[in-house]
Amino acid sequence: MKKLIPLAAATALLLTACSSGNYAATQLPPEPSAGPTTSAAPKVPRACPDGEDPLASYAPDNRTPAPGGVMPAGSFMAEIKQRGRLIAGVSADSFNLGYRDPITGKIQGFDIDMIQAVAKAIFPDADTNPNRVEMRVISSPARIPSLRATKNPVDIVARNMTINCDRWNDIAFSAEYYRSGQKTLVQSDSTAKSTADLSGQTICAPAGSTSLDNLKKKNPRVNAVTADTDTGCLVMFQQGKAQGISGDDTVLAGDVAQDPYAKVLPERFSDEPYGLGISLQHPDFVKFVNVVLQQMKDSGDWTKSYNRWFSAALGKAPVPPVAVYGRVPAPGQ
Repeated sequence: MKKLIPLAAATALLLTACSSGNYAATQLPPEPSAGPTTSAAPKVPRACPDGEDPLASYAPDNRTPAPGGVMPAGSFMAEIKQRGRLIAGVSADSFNLGYRDPITGKIQGFDIDMIQAVAKAIFPDADTNPNRVEMRVISSPARIPSLRATKNPVDIVARNMTINCDRWNDIAFSAEYYRSGQKTLVQSDSTAKSTADLSGQTICAPAGSTSLDNLKKKNPRVNAVTADTDTGCLVMFQQGKAQGISGDDTVLAGDVAQDPYAKVLPERFSDEPYGLGISLQHPDFVKFVNVVLQQMKDSGDWTKSYNRWFSAALGKAPVPPVAVYGRVPAPGQ
């Protein structure tokens, strides 16, 4: 019934293509995981079972180096600088968040701007030397395993990852850098008004994502299916194998931009605070990244990035999320 839109198909094919030299990009296989109005979204839980605020990250201190300065000996930032590149786990198929431009081959988007800012804070020449960042394309289920891998892990993950209590058990997060929310995409001629109207229909959500869990809780009567990537869900939708996609509004806005036969329902039924994922073994790097993010917010670079990637679909840039601190690294970290 629906025709596969060329841009989505091209993006799917480019996931396995080599980069054009603008980035050192590698593809990692998936790994198993351990409208104008909106409805009110639930608030982010203010405390984890251990009493911690899920949004609380590690506060920078007087030992946290200034971006662009000398990285202290023994710090993880010094290790990255000695290596000569930052290794980042990213998406290449989330339109406007992290996607490979089918013309230039470059991976770009809002999440990628966060990575580029971190890279420049360590390597002042990162803007002109693309080899300062190695982009490793990972699936949603591979986000946490890629940070915890014992062999050749990534340094940081920027892949629209929601901060929550359970994930703090496995990885550390930066301060929140974006507040998204879950919605559902359907065919443009659908009469559904909310997710409650989709009982019995097949709805896709990325594997290993909070979107999948939220969808099942919101309407247990939908036939929830998964794909390893956002583009995988979009392809299923365009092939008629799924009647909808549920996920972050940022991702769905990109899907609509690629498919004129799709629309997003106005109902928003979750808050999804994004954080940059970092290993629990590197609290010094978390603090450093928090300084970088705050500088982006204060300088207006965060707003410029938002306006470039999201304003056409999501409207005027909101006030950047306020950083929350207070979490203390565990002994030995």
